[in-house]
This record gives sequence, structure tokens and C-alpha cells, in this order.
Amino acid sequence: MAKRIVILGAGESGAGAAVLAKKQGFDTFVSDMSAIKDKYKKMLDEYGILWEEGKHTEELILNADEVIKSPGIPNEAPMIQKLLAQGTPIISEIEFAGRYTNAKMICITGSNGKTTTTSLIYHIFKKAGLNVGLAGNIGQSLAYQVAECNYDYYVIELSSFQLDNMYNFRANIAVLMNITPDHLDRYDHDMQNYVDAKFRILQNQTQEDAFIFWNDDPIIQKELHKYGIHGQYYPFAEKKNEETAAYIENKQVHFTQPIAFNMEQEELALTGTHNLFNSMAAGISANLAGIRKECIREALSDFEGVEHRLEKVCRVRGVDYINDSKATNVNSCWYALQSMKTKTILILGGKDKGNDYSEIAELVKEKCVGLIYMGLHNEKLHDFFDGFGIPVADVQSMEDAVNAAYKMAKKGETVLLSPCCASFDLFKSYEDRGKQFKKCVRNL
Repeated sequence: MAKRIVILGAGESGAGAAVLAKKQGFDTFVSDMSAIKDKYKKMLDEYGILWEEGKHTEELILNADEVIKSPGIPNEAPMIQKLLAQGTPIISEIEFAGRYTNAKMICITGSNGKTTTTSLIYHIFKKAGLNVGLAGNIGQSLAYQVAECNYDYYVIELSSFQLDNMYNFRANIAVLMNITPDHLDRYDHDMQNYVDAKFRILQNQTQEDAFIFWNDDPIIQKELHKYGIHGQYYPFAEKKNEETAAYIENKQVHFTQPIAFNMEQEELALTGTHNLFNSMAAGISANLAGIRKECIREALSDFEGVEHRLEKVCRVRGVDYINDSKATNVNSCWYALQSMKTKTILILGGKDKGNDYSEIAELVKEKCVGLIYMGLHNEKLHDFFDGFGIPVADVQSMEDAVNAAYKMAKKGETVLLSPCCASFDLFKSYEDRGKQFKKCVRNL
């Protein structure tokens, strides 16, 4: 009898996992507590996969031989607790997909810079003519691509939630950008649990594999020795030392191994210190994959950036509007503020994940001339920032936020949407939040 695979959650990763499971001949069933989007229903129906929405029917789920769970479902969910209690293996879609491909895996994690670095690596590989797929938190699900395409490389953005349910998956190149407090609400408010999740990207690495990481990150430095790391080290940093695979000197980015080359810092398409690190991590990854240095240089200089990440929307009456909706934690907002060259009106707020705003306090005092709190519960923002003596406004919608910013901003200043928080109190997603911002700005 065919092994039974049940998939919980029918978003991008769940629907993709279902297609792959069906193609591999498993008895496949999909269950989602919410409504399933039409495009995923259509996909499931096309492959003849049974599904249900708005409920979890126990007798159809608890008989699974293995369960693939969406990264968004927490372990505390009642159905997950029941499955764990009876010992049913629960894995992530990435873990499942990894079983059915021999492609080389370039995997990127970290609290910040993941999406930009992932997109940048994909851009370089594609430009170099490699047969490459983009997966994980962006692009089509890895499982769907493994089922339907035949790529030699996958560039995969991995969240800590995806890593939580990965056990045998192996990253040929693992990139760890940084570790700052994030999602602590999902890790019992214990930073160590979150750190351990991030370091799971290294499990199963062998001597042939590579580990690329930011050498100046205090948490990474403190934790490195704890995990039996088998891959080769390729650290990047602002300053050169005997180990660094990339560093900055005389306004040039130097790549040292495996092939040494350099490029002018001002040639890089992405600006700001954090993007220097993203560019270094991407350059090392491409260098390790044997891509020619000329090609890496060119790709690092013509990359277009990522939507909702420090994305310039437009200038209205001498005021620049920047969409950084992807800043769902405080550290991301810190990077955004750090890169601001003008006085700034900051729009922040949303669903707080246990945030500590002290990290951005100095930058807010230095750069901000207005604060707009956008959320259903702004008490914490008031408690923290109101004493700074900066004008503030409370809003409950994007339209009101943009109008309040428009009234506050003077010519030569910048309005920055960099919320520090998840979007789920007022919006469907950070993308929805960013798109609404752009639309309201363009309507001014």
C-alpha cells in the first residue's frame, strides 16, 4: 500500500509539496484550517489531489505515515500536538523536496538580508548561464520545482521556521547573514532556541561544503564553536584578517578565495553598509560555484534590488517616499534608518513580536523628525518613543499613515515605511502593506 503523506497548510509550500508527493506515488491529502486560494485549489485539482479547507478532519490526518507542515503553523497547534504525541514524523516542504533532487543547494538564512542576498545570488547564477531555480521564502516552492523542473542549482531562502523541521537536508553552500532577536514569540521568548534554529542550516554539511557567514556578528562568533561544523569556513567582514573571504579596503571590495578579485565599492548596485555584506556573501557564493569574476562583478553592479526592501517609490513635492515594508523586525529598521541621508519621517508599528526598540533609539533621535504609529495596539510605541520630543501621529490605516506623513514632511526630507513589526494586525502580509503604501503615495 502506498505510504500516506498529509500536508497541513495549502499555501505555496503546501501545494508544491502535494504535487511532488502525488508525482512520487504517495497517497496524498491536503488540509488547511483557512480558505485555500483559488490558484492552489486549481493546482491540487489538476493533479487529482484530495483537499479540505476551513477544518482539520482528524481521521484523515492522524492516519498519516508522515506529515509536511507549513512553516506558518506553530508547534502549539492542537493538531500538531496530537501528531507529535502519537510519534508521526513532521517535516518541512524543503526537507521533503531535498529527497528527490541531486541539485546543488545554496541556502541563505539570517535575521536580516536574506531575501536581498538570495535574490542577488540567483541573479549572478542566472547571468552566468547556470541552470538555476529560486525557492524557499521567495519564488515558487522548492517541492513544485523539483516535481516539474530539472535544475542543477537551487538558491533557497530559509526562515528559522523552515529550518525547525529539516533533519537530513544538506546545504552545499550555507550562508548565515546575522542573528538578531526575531520571532521570539515562536521560540518561548528564549533567544538560544532561535539561534539553534538558525544554525540548523549547517547540519549534514561535509568537508566538500562551504559555510559563509558575517564574521563581525557577536552571536555567530559566540556560537560557532558549539556546533560540529564540517564545512569549509568563508567569513566576510568590513576589516581584513587572515581568514576573511571578502572584506573592504580603500573603497574596494576584495574577494580572496577561491579566486581572488576586487571591485570598486561604488560599482555595487546596492547601497548602504548592510548591502555591502549582502553583496559580499553573494560574491563569495558565486566565486565558490566557479562563476567567472567578470560575470560576478557585472551582476553585482546591475542588480535591481528587491520589492519592499528600501524600495524608492517616488518623490512628491521634494519629499522622497521609501517602501521598506519587509522590515518586520527592529534590526531591519535599524539598517534602513542607518542608510537615510536626510531627516526622516518614520512609519512604524504593527503586530509586535516581542520587540526591543532600544536598538533604534539613538538613530531615531538623530534622524527622525516625525513618527507615525500604524497599528491596532500602539501603546508600546507611545511608551518608548513619546519621551523623545519628536512629533507623533496615531493611525489605523495606510491611507491615514501616508496622509499624516505628507502633512509632516518638509521638502528635502524622506518618508520611510520601515515598520519593525509583522503586518497581520491591519494587512494580509508585508507585501500587501508595501503595495498599499505605494498606491497611497502615488495617489498623493
